[in-house]
Amino acid sequence: MKLSILVGSGKKIGLLTLPFLVIGLTLNVFFPSFFNVGGPHLSLLVVSIIILVPGIINWIWSVVLILTKIPRKELITNGPYSIIKHPLYTGVALLVLPWVGFIFNTWLGAVIGIIVYIGSRIYSPEEEKILSQLFGQKWEEYCKKVLLPWL
Repeated sequence: MKLSILVGSGKKIGLLTLPFLVIGLTLNVFFPSFFNVGGPHLSLLVVSIIILVPGIINWIWSVVLILTKIPRKELITNGPYSIIKHPLYTGVALLVLPWVGFIFNTWLGAVIGIIVYIGSRIYSPEEEKILSQLFGQKWEEYCKKVLLPWL
Protein backbone atom coordinates (compact mmCIF):
# COMPACT_ATOMS: atom_id res chain seq x y z
CA MET A 1 0.00 0.00 0.00
CA LYS A 2 1.37 3.38 -0.97
CA LEU A 3 2.03 5.85 1.82
CA SER A 4 0.08 8.51 -0.12
CA ILE A 5 -3.09 6.45 0.25
CA LEU A 6 -2.53 6.12 4.00
CA VAL A 7 -1.95 9.85 4.32
CA GLY A 8 -4.94 10.82 2.17
CA SER A 9 -5.42 14.59 2.13
CA GLY A 10 -3.29 14.96 5.25
CA LYS A 11 -0.17 16.00 3.34
CA LYS A 12 -1.99 18.80 1.52
CA ILE A 13 -3.73 19.91 4.70
CA GLY A 14 -0.38 19.90 6.50
CA LEU A 15 1.30 21.95 3.76
CA LEU A 16 -1.54 24.49 3.87
CA THR A 17 -1.30 24.72 7.67
CA LEU A 18 2.50 24.82 7.98
CA PRO A 19 3.10 28.52 7.15
CA PHE A 20 0.36 29.59 9.58
CA LEU A 21 1.85 27.34 12.24
CA VAL A 22 5.39 28.64 11.78
CA ILE A 23 4.34 32.30 11.70
CA GLY A 24 1.91 31.80 14.60
CA LEU A 25 4.46 30.04 16.80
CA THR A 26 7.09 32.67 16.01
CA LEU A 27 4.72 35.51 16.88
CA ASN A 28 3.59 33.63 19.97
CA VAL A 29 7.20 33.42 21.19
CA PHE A 30 7.87 37.13 20.62
CA PHE A 31 4.45 38.49 21.65
CA PRO A 32 3.05 35.96 24.15
CA SER A 33 0.73 38.46 25.84
CA PHE A 34 -1.11 39.00 22.54
CA PHE A 35 -1.91 35.29 22.30
CA ASN A 36 -2.65 34.40 25.93
CA VAL A 37 -6.10 33.41 27.11
CA GLY A 38 -5.58 34.70 30.62
CA GLY A 39 -4.16 31.87 32.60
CA PRO A 40 -5.97 29.68 31.63
CA HIS A 41 -8.65 30.04 34.26
CA LEU A 42 -9.65 26.85 36.07
CA SER A 43 -12.96 26.69 34.19
CA LEU A 44 -11.23 26.89 30.80
CA LEU A 45 -8.69 24.30 31.90
CA VAL A 46 -11.45 21.89 32.98
CA VAL A 47 -13.46 22.41 29.77
CA SER A 48 -10.29 21.97 27.71
CA ILE A 49 -9.48 18.64 29.38
CA ILE A 50 -13.09 17.44 29.07
CA ILE A 51 -13.08 18.10 25.32
CA LEU A 52 -9.46 17.06 24.75
CA VAL A 53 -9.84 13.55 26.19
CA PRO A 54 -12.43 12.36 23.64
CA GLY A 55 -10.50 14.27 20.95
CA ILE A 56 -7.34 12.29 21.68
CA ILE A 57 -9.31 9.03 21.86
CA ASN A 58 -10.87 9.83 18.48
CA TRP A 59 -7.46 10.71 17.05
CA ILE A 60 -5.79 7.50 18.23
CA TRP A 61 -8.77 5.34 17.24
CA SER A 62 -8.86 6.87 13.75
CA VAL A 63 -5.12 6.39 13.23
CA VAL A 64 -5.29 2.75 14.40
CA LEU A 65 -8.14 2.08 11.95
CA ILE A 66 -6.20 3.71 9.12
CA LEU A 67 -3.04 1.74 9.89
CA THR A 68 -4.88 -1.58 10.18
CA LYS A 69 -7.55 -1.38 7.48
CA ILE A 70 -6.05 0.66 4.65
CA PRO A 71 -3.09 -1.73 4.08
CA ARG A 72 -5.68 -4.52 3.71
CA LYS A 73 -7.56 -2.33 1.20
CA GLU A 74 -10.65 -2.16 3.42
CA LEU A 75 -13.02 0.79 3.54
CA ILE A 76 -13.26 2.08 7.11
CA THR A 77 -16.90 2.40 8.16
CA ASN A 78 -16.82 1.61 11.87
CA GLY A 79 -15.71 3.46 15.01
CA PRO A 80 -15.45 7.22 14.56
CA TYR A 81 -15.94 6.73 10.81
CA SER A 82 -19.51 5.56 11.47
CA ILE A 83 -20.24 9.00 12.91
CA ILE A 84 -18.38 11.33 10.53
CA LYS A 85 -16.61 10.83 7.20
CA HIS A 86 -13.32 12.41 8.22
CA PRO A 87 -13.00 11.96 11.98
CA LEU A 88 -9.23 12.34 12.02
CA TYR A 89 -9.20 15.75 10.32
CA THR A 90 -12.30 17.04 12.08
CA GLY A 91 -11.27 15.69 15.49
CA VAL A 92 -7.77 17.16 15.37
CA ALA A 93 -9.10 20.50 14.07
CA LEU A 94 -11.98 20.89 16.54
CA LEU A 95 -11.29 18.61 19.51
CA VAL A 96 -7.50 18.60 19.89
CA LEU A 97 -5.65 21.68 18.60
CA PRO A 98 -7.83 24.43 20.10
CA TRP A 99 -7.99 22.82 23.52
CA VAL A 100 -4.28 21.98 23.70
CA GLY A 101 -3.70 25.64 22.87
CA PHE A 102 -5.98 26.79 25.69
CA ILE A 103 -4.20 24.49 28.15
CA PHE A 104 -0.92 26.14 27.12
CA ASN A 105 -2.50 29.59 27.52
CA THR A 106 -2.74 30.51 23.84
CA TRP A 107 -5.57 30.86 21.39
CA LEU A 108 -3.13 29.95 18.58
CA GLY A 109 -4.38 26.34 18.75
CA ALA A 110 -7.87 27.53 17.84
CA VAL A 111 -6.54 29.46 14.84
CA ILE A 112 -4.47 26.50 13.64
CA GLY A 113 -7.49 24.22 14.21
CA ILE A 114 -9.59 26.47 11.98
CA ILE A 115 -6.89 26.35 9.26
CA VAL A 116 -6.76 22.53 9.50
CA TYR A 117 -10.56 22.38 9.27
CA ILE A 118 -10.61 24.69 6.23
CA GLY A 119 -7.88 22.59 4.62
CA SER A 120 -9.89 19.44 5.23
CA ARG A 121 -12.94 21.00 3.61
CA ILE A 122 -10.86 22.05 0.60
CA TYR A 123 -8.94 18.80 0.03
CA SER A 124 -11.21 16.03 1.31
CA PRO A 125 -13.60 16.08 -1.68
CA GLU A 126 -10.66 15.01 -3.86
CA GLU A 127 -9.95 12.19 -1.41
CA GLU A 128 -13.62 11.21 -1.51
CA LYS A 129 -13.53 10.94 -5.31
CA ILE A 130 -10.62 8.50 -5.03
CA LEU A 131 -12.47 6.50 -2.36
CA SER A 132 -15.54 6.39 -4.60
CA GLN A 133 -13.43 5.04 -7.48
CA LEU A 134 -11.71 2.47 -5.27
CA PHE A 135 -14.73 1.21 -3.36
CA GLY A 136 -17.67 1.98 -5.68
CA GLN A 137 -20.97 0.80 -4.22
CA LYS A 138 -19.47 0.23 -0.75
CA TRP A 139 -18.49 3.89 -0.64
CA GLU A 140 -21.95 5.00 -1.77
CA GLU A 141 -23.60 2.87 0.93
CA TYR A 142 -21.22 4.24 3.54
CA CYS A 143 -22.03 7.83 2.51
CA LYS A 144 -25.74 7.13 3.03
CA LYS A 145 -25.20 5.55 6.47
CA VAL A 146 -22.66 7.92 8.07
CA LEU A 147 -24.38 10.17 10.61
CA LEU A 148 -22.53 13.41 9.82
CA PRO A 149 -21.10 13.61 6.31
CA TRP A 150 -19.51 16.91 7.40
CA LEU A 151 -19.42 18.84 10.60
